[in-house]
Amino acid sequence: MEMFDAVRWTTRSLISGTCRPTVVGLDNVPSDGPFIVAPNHLSFFDSVIVQALMPRPVAFFAKAEYFTTGGVKGKVMKAFFESVGSIPVERGEQAASVQALKTLLDILESGRGIGIYPEGTRSRDGILYRGRTGVGWLALTTGAPVIPVGLIGTEKLQRAGEKGVRPQHFTMKVGEPLYFDKTGPDHSLPARREVTDRIMDAIAALTGQERSTSYNQSKSAE
Repeated sequence: MEMFDAVRWTTRSLISGTCRPTVVGLDNVPSDGPFIVAPNHLSFFDSVIVQALMPRPVAFFAKAEYFTTGGVKGKVMKAFFESVGSIPVERGEQAASVQALKTLLDILESGRGIGIYPEGTRSRDGILYRGRTGVGWLALTTGAPVIPVGLIGTEKLQRAGEKGVRPQHFTMKVGEPLYFDKTGPDHSLPARREVTDRIMDAIAALTGQERSTSYNQSKSAE
C-alpha cells in the first residue's frame, strides 16, 4: 500500500501540475466498502487518470503486454501497473477475459474498488458506444454501487497515431452512485442489459457525448 500511495501521489501531482484538470464530484465516491467505477473511454491514459485522481484505490484491467514487455521500459511499465493494482488480461481471449471478470468480483467482495469501461475499448471518434454487460453483471452480482465517470478532453493528451504526450486541460466528472438490487450471479440477461443501459445514460449525462446504439468495434483492442 505504501508503494501504491507513493505512485498515486506522484502521478496525481504530475497530472495536476501539467494538465490543470477540472475534477468534480469526488465526494460521490463511498468512503468505505466496494464500489464500481464506470468511465467512458477516450484515451490510453484514462485508467492512469482515474487511478491517480480518485480518493480511493481503483483496480483496472491492463493489457498483459504491459507486464511482459522486455527491457528497461518493460520493467518500468510492469512496476507501475503492479503498484496501482492493475490486473493483467489477454485481450480477445474469452477464457482469459472471463477469469479477469472473476478477479474483479474477488476485489469487490473484499470491499475494495474496481474500474471497468462499459464500452470495452476506447472510442477513437469521440462517440459514446453501447455498453457491454460485464458492468451490469458485476453490479447485480455484488450489489456494489456504480460510480459513473465522465472524462472530457483526455483524447487530446495523445492523439491517434502519435507517440508523444501533450499536456492538456481535461475534465473528470464523478457522478452520483447508482444502486441496484443484489441478485447474485443468477439473474437474466435483460436485467443485466437494463442495468448497463442505465449506467450508460448516467455517463452520457456527464459527458454530453453523441451516442451510438452499436458496440465499439475497434480493430485493435485497447
